[in-house]
Amino acid sequence: MKRTKIIGEIGINHNGDLNIAKKLIDVAFIAGCDYVKFQKRNPDVCVPEDQKSKIKDTPWGEMTYLEYKYKTEFGQKEYDEIDQYCKNKGIGWFASVWDTDSVDFMKQYKTSGKVIMKIPSALITDDKLVKYARENSDYLMISTGMSTEDEIKKSFTLCKPDLVFHTNSSYPSAINELNLGYIKYLIENYDAEIGYSGHEFGLTTTYGAVVLGATWVERHITLDRTMWGSDQMASVEPTGLIKLVKGIRDLALACSTGFGPRTVIGSELIKRKSLRGE
Repeated sequence: MKRTKIIGEIGINHNGDLNIAKKLIDVAFIAGCDYVKFQKRNPDVCVPEDQKSKIKDTPWGEMTYLEYKYKTEFGQKEYDEIDQYCKNKGIGWFASVWDTDSVDFMKQYKTSGKVIMKIPSALITDDKLVKYARENSDYLMISTGMSTEDEIKKSFTLCKPDLVFHTNSSYPSAINELNLGYIKYLIENYDAEIGYSGHEFGLTTTYGAVVLGATWVERHITLDRTMWGSDQMASVEPTGLIKLVKGIRDLALACSTGFGPRTVIGSELIKRKSLRGE
């Protein structure tokens, strides 16, 4: 079984607080994740015009929706610090890019010598963005949530991603709507690595995705699901993340001998001798 790469998605669960972001990086590192992921936007571009001036009640008081999006958005200073913090820890990091300005911003950062980016499910139908991200990244990921097969095929043709994530874009996702069997379909029909990005409650179904062949796993992470923010409730808390990574690593060990006719190995040889005298 190929080693599964695990991403702890911080996303916007830092709520614009660099100290929270660092604590989440610490959690991912301690758990044994390979990467953490953030989300990068230019709010002026991403927020629809009719939403920008709407008033939103936030932990920092009432403000316009545009002001709120800027409040939770990291810029050069924060990402420079995140980049150094992750390097010091020895954990990779990258971001989902929501617009071409964010592609230009994120291409300055490398993990293991590569510029890594992800196109979120919401934007794989943005032809300009997916092509631009492909031109400016060494390793590109896309997620398939809320998309038809035709839309996925078109996006795949346009940007030839290195990794395709199966996902359900509802937060949290209903277990009976996860459609994990689609992982097998992706493996059989797309010439790319195949992963699973989960937004469901619990860990069992993510283990199932690995058994089905996902070689990358991504789950949102949080310090506490009761924290303020739209993604917190569908995220995994620190103890759960430790369990998730250990479970995935245990699966790899359990499947380490591969597939084929049964052989007698390890402790069974001792038991065979004591019970059969052989």
